[in-house]
Amino acid sequence: MARRKAREVALKVLFQIDLGRHTLEGAWPLAVEGEVLPEASASFARELAAGAASHQAEIDRLLSECSEGWKVSRMAGVDRNILRLAAYELLYRQDIPASATINEAVELAKTYGTEESPRFVNGVLGELARRLGRVAAPAG
Repeated sequence: MARRKAREVALKVLFQIDLGRHTLEGAWPLAVEGEVLPEASASFARELAAGAASHQAEIDRLLSECSEGWKVSRMAGVDRNILRLAAYELLYRQDIPASATINEAVELAKTYGTEESPRFVNGVLGELARRLGRVAAPAG
């Protein structure tokens, strides 16, 4: 649960950077306001948010390639930032199983996105994971 809460905070930071036009430093206090996070969770959230933000151009390019017919700029803000967060994990956190990353992203989409968000997030991240060799391609 601690990592799930950390991912929620990281998502809020990315959302503030993306739509609120804040810097990472400016978004952090807004995201953690009212939250009680152990230091390890806060550190994990900071790493995810900072990593996704610093690699955004590369992540957005990959997400565009994996989401047929969707430009990242046209995706719903919540979906876009959930995808950025999870893509960072898939690319740079080999210690976290791809299935855990994808499952957590789908849970965030269920909580913060629309009815269609979980399926969309799952599909894009599944394709990204396959392209990165993090999961086997489906049989057949």
